[in-house]
Amino acid sequence: MTSSSTSSNSLPNPSVSNDETIWESLKQAIASSSGFQRWQLERSDEQSAAEFAAGDPPVAGELSTLPLDQRVRRYLRETLETLAY
Repeated sequence: MTSSSTSSNSLPNPSVSNDETIWESLKQAIASSSGFQRWQLERSDEQSAAEFAAGDPPVAGELSTLPLDQRVRRYLRETLETLAY
């Protein structure tokens, strides 16, 4: 029995690759949505206003420097937090 469990552990897991493919497709769909685009604009406007109020010179938005994966995850988290209220 040990040999069969060992051999099954060495086989590639097709669901992992499939999950990655699904996430990539979903991430691209979310990133192209109007809600995501509006959320990014609102965040960059909020950051610019805060920097102006603090007297800091404007800098490139922190959000825009993040990889798409992180921006989509943050958008989803904030959206779900909002819906939870």
